[in-house]
Amino acid sequence: MEIEQQLRQRRIAVLAADGFEKVELTIPVTALRAAGAEVHIISLRHGRIRGVNLHEPASRVKVDYTLAEVSVDDYDALLIPGGFINPDLLRQSAAARAFVRQFDTSGKPIATLCHGPWLLASAGLTRGRRMTSWAGVRDDMVNAGATWLDEEVVRDGNWLTSRGPQDMVPFVRTLVPFFAGRQTAETTALATAAASSPQRDAPPQLVLGAMKWLPRPSFRAVALVGALAALFMARNNHKGVRRVAA
Repeated sequence: MEIEQQLRQRRIAVLAADGFEKVELTIPVTALRAAGAEVHIISLRHGRIRGVNLHEPASRVKVDYTLAEVSVDDYDALLIPGGFINPDLLRQSAAARAFVRQFDTSGKPIATLCHGPWLLASAGLTRGRRMTSWAGVRDDMVNAGATWLDEEVVRDGNWLTSRGPQDMVPFVRTLVPFFAGRQTAETTALATAAASSPQRDAPPQLVLGAMKWLPRPSFRAVALVGALAALFMARNNHKGVRRVAA
């Protein structure tokens, strides 16, 4: 079957919030649309959400619908990109946790990578599952009851997980047939381990190097942090005055 035909008439939900890792959303979405899928960006609010490259701001993407406006019945599959900030916001949302629980109960395919599995853990879905993620959250997955495998991609039933941007090529190569309902030998073989892979001995040098050479904060960023700090102090002082007056 040609790649262009694999996902025709399939509707894919991409659940993301501000702070999504840009390549983890844009590259899979491009591949899914090239395979014929109708893809919607679902988020916590309307408007445009901000992507990041590591900690640096990146371009925004338009939100198609909020969680309040959609149902699991509207979609055939779910993609949850990672990033440091995006899944941290999503895991604090009762609506997001309920959405992924309903998706999992339906048996429809769920794919996520990097820090995206945080949401699955907070939704109480990871116990007894074989999966991978960004190595830095390996302990979170293990403590949430998962068997964590240090592999490029891991398939366990209706889940497909990957470690992060470094595995984007095998992840996307596996994602399209996975969402099409086709099982591959590659993903089947990776979900056979009974024990978690050990912790890493050191963080990735690529990330350490990238952080080292990031530019200094812009004047706008410094001003924003200062304004937020001033607002925080003003609110605290106001509460203190109210307590004294009471």
